[in-house]
Amino acid sequence: MGSTGSIGRQTLEVAQALGLRVCALAAHSNVKDLEQQVRAFRPNLAAVYDAQAARDLRVRIADTNTKVVTGMEGLCEAATYRTADLIVNAVVGMVGLKPTLAAAAAGKDIALANKETLVAGGALVMDAVRLRGVELIPVDSEHSAIFQCLQGTPRKALKKVILTASGGPFFGKSRAELQTVTPEQALQHPNWHMGKKVSIDSATLMNKGLEAMEAGWLFNVPLEQVEILIHRESLVHSLVEFADNAILAQLGVADMRLPIQYALTYPDRVPGLSQELDLTACGPLTFAKPDVKTFLCLWACLSAMQRGGLAPAAVNGANEAAVDLFLRRKIPFLRIGELVLAALEAQPDAPATTLDAILEADAAARAFVYRNA
Repeated sequence: MGSTGSIGRQTLEVAQALGLRVCALAAHSNVKDLEQQVRAFRPNLAAVYDAQAARDLRVRIADTNTKVVTGMEGLCEAATYRTADLIVNAVVGMVGLKPTLAAAAAGKDIALANKETLVAGGALVMDAVRLRGVELIPVDSEHSAIFQCLQGTPRKALKKVILTASGGPFFGKSRAELQTVTPEQALQHPNWHMGKKVSIDSATLMNKGLEAMEAGWLFNVPLEQVEILIHRESLVHSLVEFADNAILAQLGVADMRLPIQYALTYPDRVPGLSQELDLTACGPLTFAKPDVKTFLCLWACLSAMQRGGLAPAAVNGANEAAVDLFLRRKIPFLRIGELVLAALEAQPDAPATTLDAILEADAAARAFVYRNA
């Protein structure tokens, strides 16, 4: 799911290299790339969220046996496809929540690269996963690193998870220096090649805030047991600290195909596409504290994690709307964090016990941003 995005394309590379059968593909509206993928992988099903794009794809691939479906119903059909053993959820945004819940209910193992699923609906997702006894395997490099470091270790021994962040393109900049930042500058990530939304989230440090909340659900840790460090080299993908103060870290080249492959082959490890890390050529590895006063998105996420309930859904929805406005040059860069923080403050404390409540909080936060931009 999200097959035409950065993670989706790399997942297909890994699947092809491993000789894995791809039975379904799902994308938002990128028909050109999806057509190429359909012809290369011959899936039984192709889901296109956008209705017009779905009609276009049906015409383009009329000579194949691939069925085309559309809308949220289509995404959920892909997420529950009868012959699928594992669902890779790499869609961007809140649109990934319903398909994740559907996949879990259908008993499918889930390789999760959609942060918003756990940020907004963590309680519902974890309950669904536990109920059906399915595997929930993180794909994000940071969560995969923590997941790998915890293998074979009693969870009661875990003291802290330490998420590393590249710091994005604006590390060390003051608010004054960020006043006139353009979308083009914000999209220039120093170490990773990602989609626009994730790249902007990295520039604002929103991405790391989302990952902190996601880590809370994945590893059952409160905010007090989550630490964030800026690591410019992006070679240490994350660390865990145990009760005896021993620290384990997972290192590797900056290549998302490694955590993707681990999710696809878990618990096995097999030769893959990622290059070997030459430790003698790495140079010094540096670590620093994040600047939450400049990067308000991170502060908003940590505050939302502390509050719990519908607060995480509110900051996530607000951020999606604010990033959209920034990319369309409707608001300046720093306004993203200000709007996300304001939307959080406007969200009343309430439990996230139903999907409807989560979606309502998400919609209200988006409306707040568009109204106050």
